[in-house]
Amino acid sequence: MRIVTYNVQFGVGLDGRYDVGRIAEAVRGADVIALQEVTRNNPRTGFGDMVAELRAALPDYFAVFGPNFDADVGSRVEDGKAVDRHFQFGNMVLSKTPILTSRNLLLPRTRSIEGLNLQRGALEALIETPLGFVRFYSTHLDHRSPRERLEQVKLLKARVLNYPQEGGAISGAPELGFPEPPHPEAYVLMGDFNMLAGTQEYEVLCGRVDHEFGQPVTMEYAIDAARRLGADAGDDNKTWLDPKQPENRARWKRIDYVFVSPLLAGRLKSVRVDRAAVGSDHQPVWVELG
Repeated sequence: MRIVTYNVQFGVGLDGRYDVGRIAEAVRGADVIALQEVTRNNPRTGFGDMVAELRAALPDYFAVFGPNFDADVGSRVEDGKAVDRHFQFGNMVLSKTPILTSRNLLLPRTRSIEGLNLQRGALEALIETPLGFVRFYSTHLDHRSPRERLEQVKLLKARVLNYPQEGGAISGAPELGFPEPPHPEAYVLMGDFNMLAGTQEYEVLCGRVDHEFGQPVTMEYAIDAARRLGADAGDDNKTWLDPKQPENRARWKRIDYVFVSPLLAGRLKSVRVDRAAVGSDHQPVWVELG
């Protein structure tokens, strides 16, 4: 099973062009795709609908979109009818097999006085895979404040670990006429976490490396796929380029991750960053499980 995560930066690449087609080409072929910074009616990109464009470019994928917020950007009345125009910003999951349930988990935020601060979230999607039923989370954390990221990680971790008890998107579904969805323990957290390895928020999520035994593999912590496979160091494993100076390697950072539940740690086969992708200031992270 091949999975990929990609922060698509509103569809705007390193060359400053809006082009959803090259984003679709960069992720085509994965079994499960997680995208962040997907927008509808973005004034900065000509009010395009990235969800519709991605669905059209990847017609053989099932998909869900989780907007973290709506903001009016020109709703009006035309010929006596209300016409809505809302800017939406959020995450997306696409899958080769049907998405059984999904829900949007909104994460804590604090009002900013200077600088942009958006409502962030994690889109949860329950999917049947060759490895069984797995929960996938397309995740996007705050980009400015370590304290805010820490609060977001704490809430996200609690929701992920409490899933079997909480019941996910729905329980008691037979009352509505369809089968009860499974409630698996296995999960994959993937996306733009905007944090560096070794920070407090990182260690809350996946633990501190032991001096002798390395990364803990317990039900309390998620497993960093790249660290598990020894692919977390070096420029080839950085996932963000400064769009103002993309050639400056000193500015490259690893802030996009694929974390898996301990139950899937032994299934990890490979991880790589697609260094050829130019559709965003981030680069796709591919992981293979088997």
